[in-house]
Amino acid sequence: MADPKYQPLDATKTPRFSDVATFMRTRRVDPSADIDIGLVGVPFDIGLNYRSGPREAPGAVRHASRLIRTAHPSTSVEPYKLCNVADLGDSPVNPMNLDASIEMIEAFYANLKALDIRPVTIGGDHTIPTPILRALAKDGPVGLLQIDSHADVMDEMCGTKVNHATFMRRAHEERLIDPARTVQLGLRGSRFVPEDIQYGYDAGFTIMTMDDYEAIGRAAAIAKIRETLGEGPVYVTIDIDGLDPSYCPGTAVPEIGGITPRDVQKILQGLMGFDIVGADICEVAPCYDPTGITAVTAANLMFELTCLIAHRLSSGKVGG
Repeated sequence: MADPKYQPLDATKTPRFSDVATFMRTRRVDPSADIDIGLVGVPFDIGLNYRSGPREAPGAVRHASRLIRTAHPSTSVEPYKLCNVADLGDSPVNPMNLDASIEMIEAFYANLKALDIRPVTIGGDHTIPTPILRALAKDGPVGLLQIDSHADVMDEMCGTKVNHATFMRRAHEERLIDPARTVQLGLRGSRFVPEDIQYGYDAGFTIMTMDDYEAIGRAAAIAKIRETLGEGPVYVTIDIDGLDPSYCPGTAVPEIGGITPRDVQKILQGLMGFDIVGADICEVAPCYDPTGITAVTAANLMFELTCLIAHRLSSGKVGG
């Protein structure tokens, strides 16, 4: 049973529109060893080569997550009764210096790992898995599920090696991920050259483009993901542009023809029991979505991931 001081505000007693917004109305605290799951923002978007905006996502998702209640509707998991879950604030960044920001983010997550806190992160652009994985995968490579419209396996972009289009290549080169336990799901959209995603095939990733996903269907895709991730630690990274922009228009690089939010929910629920050591949701750009539904979707996916981790930690199978 979690320490009562880490229970979120009760919307039946404190209206959702009141008090300072935190992720899912959890307590805002500094990292400490009694926290099991840390909800974190990374307001960083200088790794983008097109439209900026994801630096605003942590604030927008905190506000949108006021909608989230405390029990999962399909699995009945109540994460706050199983674990200590708290909003740990935002990772420090330097908005004028990409390299300095990467170092600051890595150091922040290294501290979380040392405290045995499992982070669920709202980015930020899709550069941020690079420093996060450098911190979390120091003990060895992890399995990885990437939901994304782009493969992010370029060697460089605009003369830089660390940006939102290169993180999967860096993760593979630095042996932060196990290619045999890596899944890329939802790839689609126009490419610079036909071979844009070839690196992943050559590296041994399991790749399911949107064409592949539609051909086999959701149930078969979930089975393939589970089979590929197998045993051992897993990291989940979701680029919100992996979802169709008709549902999530607030993103820097929208690509039509994507996955529905419902499918992503069921895919994540298919990971029940897996040893998820961390997760992120990136590329939410609130400035392109006056409705706010993109931030609402990200908040709900954050809750899905929190429930998965809480269920695993409460099962006593940590690290098994």
